[in-house]
Amino acid sequence: MKLKIEKGLELEVVFPNDRNMINENKLNNNSLAFKLKYNNFSMLFTGDIEKLAENEILKSNNNLESTVLKVGHHGSKTSSTENFIDDVNPKIAVIGVGKNNNFGHPSEEVLNRLKSIGTKIYRTDLCGEIIIKVDKKSKMRITTKIRCN
Repeated sequence: MKLKIEKGLELEVVFPNDRNMINENKLNNNSLAFKLKYNNFSMLFTGDIEKLAENEILKSNNNLESTVLKVGHHGSKTSSTENFIDDVNPKIAVIGVGKNNNFGHPSEEVLNRLKSIGTKIYRTDLCGEIIIKVDKKSKMRITTKIRCN
């Protein structure tokens, strides 16, 4: 499903759809994932999807590459597989995660995967609120509540 909001601005649901809905009782793997495109800028929002859903997305989408990735499941080791990260190839990764959380999120594995391809990482536990503004020429500006990078 694609929703054209205005000229140059589009929202595309990449998961789930009628072909790749996961029929198991795992709420994380049935999270909504969508790609926002604005001229030459794009951001992939992945909710709490895990490896199973990422694999389904990889099978049915051939254009996942995005400027920004909202990292799935708070950077958990159950998400952000190497194949998925390689396909998305984000310049920027945003991880929504609580400070000193009981789950140990984000995973060092995931952080290392992102760093290995040169992705700049912003985390809410270190940066506070993260604001991304994009102008009509796709120039991006990121501001944070706390200086973190």
